[in-house]
Amino acid sequence: MAETIKALIEGGKASAGPPLGPALGPMGINIMQVINTINDKTKEFEGMKVPVKVIIDPKTKNFEIEVGTPPAASLILNEMGGEKGSGSPSKHKIGNITIDQAIKVAKMKFDNLLGKDLKEKTKEIIGTCISMGVTVEGKNPKEIQKAIDEGEYNSKFA
Repeated sequence: MAETIKALIEGGKASAGPPLGPALGPMGINIMQVINTINDKTKEFEGMKVPVKVIIDPKTKNFEIEVGTPPAASLILNEMGGEKGSGSPSKHKIGNITIDQAIKVAKMKFDNLLGKDLKEKTKEIIGTCISMGVTVEGKNPKEIQKAIDEGEYNSKFA
């Protein structure tokens, strides 16, 4: 029966200390190997807490690491350097991201989004911007979604 250890780790900064070290110690696996693998897989989320699952087979001492992704809203705030979303997004805008930043967030969240391709997944991220009070390319996010539908940004999805 595989053992699973779940932890919230700062991207790229896992260490042999708590919460991972004490949980991994009794498993008899190479802790540094696990830590290095986690850091490799989470380095793109630097500065953000990321959910991590370490799945260990106690017989073979093999392990597998699953990295979750932070919520889309956190990734958008990280891209624009914001603290939190707007309390009244329709009236008060808190910042702006570029279409390239929206695509970057869509790629990070790729497996967790519903759209069938990068274009649709990017539109989902832009939809999150609407509810956060974040503009895209200095415009209302709904205008950008319409422009994507009309093929204006097709070169970015090629």
